[in-house]
Amino acid sequence: MAILGMVITFLAGFISGATVAILRGKPGAERPVAERPATVQPQETETAPEPQKPSPLEVASKVQTLKEILKKDPKNLPALAELGNLYFDSDQPKDAIEAYIQYLAIKPDNADVRTDLGIMYRKLGNFDRAMEEFRKAAKSDPKHVNSRYNIGIVLLHDKGDIQGAIRAWEEYLKVDPKSERAQRVMAQMENLKKMAK
Repeated sequence: MAILGMVITFLAGFISGATVAILRGKPGAERPVAERPATVQPQETETAPEPQKPSPLEVASKVQTLKEILKKDPKNLPALAELGNLYFDSDQPKDAIEAYIQYLAIKPDNADVRTDLGIMYRKLGNFDRAMEEFRKAAKSDPKHVNSRYNIGIVLLHDKGDIQGAIRAWEEYLKVDPKSERAQRVMAQMENLKKMAK
């Protein structure tokens, strides 16, 4: 039993130390934003379980820590990304947008952060700006899957542009032809092509 307690204590200390390393911005400690689910799920074609949102108290505590870090180091990219991600995950799109814009002012070619920014604009109903951000992300990284996928989502679900969605997803399939999501997109495209006739 004592050994189990020591193992748990060791793991807790390791996780805590890793978190501090990320937040302090040590070299190589920037968390890749690609690990986040940076996609907009289509309401009509897929159903995915809602990710568990952090508690408001947990979010407030982490936000306060990150803001203190950013007061001392306003260009701390890992802290800006984490702040945006916290706001994203806790359904605070305006605050997420602000954090992502600050991040992109320093590092404009991060396609993952730019796609998350587009998702937040979509959440606020600003579909044109969402499309603009997704297109910039796809341009900065021609193999970026999520930005290309989300272009089709906005065109289909928000703009009602079936032909545009088909064209966007044809471009998406050039980058991601074999994934499970690609198979669903191909099936959806077949249905859309029948509807467009």
